[in-house]
Amino acid sequence: MKVLMANKFFHLNGGSERVFFQEREFLVKNGISVVDFSMQDQRNLDSPFTEFFVGNINYDSTSGLSRKLKTAVSFIHSSEAVRKLEKLLKQERPDVAHLHNIYHQLTPAIIPVLKKAGAKVILTLHDYKLLCPSYSMLCSGQICNRCKGRNFYQASLNKCQEGSQLKSFLLSAEAYWHKWVKSYEGVDLFLTPSKFMAEIMTKFRIEENKVNVLHNGIDSLKYVSSIVDEEFILYFGRISEEKGIETLIRAHKKSGTKMPLKIVGTGPIKDHLQRQYPDIEFLGYKSGDELYSIISAASFCVVPSQWYENCSMTVLESMAFGKPVIGSRIGGIPEQIDDGQSGFLFQMGSVEELAEKIRILVGDKYLRSSMGKKARVILETKYSLSRHCDQLMRIYDALISPN
Repeated sequence: MKVLMANKFFHLNGGSERVFFQEREFLVKNGISVVDFSMQDQRNLDSPFTEFFVGNINYDSTSGLSRKLKTAVSFIHSSEAVRKLEKLLKQERPDVAHLHNIYHQLTPAIIPVLKKAGAKVILTLHDYKLLCPSYSMLCSGQICNRCKGRNFYQASLNKCQEGSQLKSFLLSAEAYWHKWVKSYEGVDLFLTPSKFMAEIMTKFRIEENKVNVLHNGIDSLKYVSSIVDEEFILYFGRISEEKGIETLIRAHKKSGTKMPLKIVGTGPIKDHLQRQYPDIEFLGYKSGDELYSIISAASFCVVPSQWYENCSMTVLESMAFGKPVIGSRIGGIPEQIDDGQSGFLFQMGSVEELAEKIRILVGDKYLRSSMGKKARVILETKYSLSRHCDQLMRIYDALISPN
């Protein structure tokens, strides 16, 4: 079997790249021939196929009217990606093409090219791009279902992309174009990391028989379940409005607990929150062993998201260290947390309910320990990387040999 794997970044840039490289590493280790297709970048990992990668594109740095117009066209349909992919396919002839984050730099224009070459096409959905041109299903910080996979003008009307009329119009045009030319109809199977995403996608855009749930996986062997409890509450991740961090801070204050709250990460509202709440400990951006040592020492973690979180890696990493999690009852989070067993769920945005859940865990160290152990068991049985990759291979095999 030969598998082409496509992602616009060939370096660790975010959660989708983490999933992409985990899958790629598994395939290579198991003797599967892997063909890479991506974008050139000085941060890229090594690949024998870099000559076929498209040139580096940074849409934010484009200047000049003619250059902007040319860039706008390539943003929707990359002729370079099509041309280079055709050459790569002629040389390699893969059985399966597994696409991840391909938007804007590679563009969905590559899907018909793959189908013409006879490859079975899989697209992992890491976000809500097929339903919402601006990916997140958020408008002015609030959950929004206006576009519903077809009313894409709403993104332009409401300036959903960074409040910019031009950027929002371009995203709306992109969505309409690919729906008109039926780019996504060439996808044989869509993979979603949560049942929630599968349900909302099939409700508005994709046929039910073309969607398969494949939960994100994490290598449990690289994480040691921790019995350390240094009595602090932890949030780690991006510090932005939709993450619900201010709800967490207010709930922490309302709970009346003396157990400190520590916030790890950076983002657009970090400085504002730090000024407004000087008594909260903001630790800044952490990664690797430094981040893991903080998680392993925490009493419990909180994921107070106020948007359609998919399959949260923050929840999974907390579970990997044997930490209970309090999470919003929204998106894919309820699939990850066994309410009352491995953690607690609360109504999104409810300061009162979150404060109550905080009080319960702060006041019962034994409960924290027992919930943490259950969280680790769920991680090992449902979200292990080995399970994820085994399921992926079965999906590939079923596509190639459906009978």
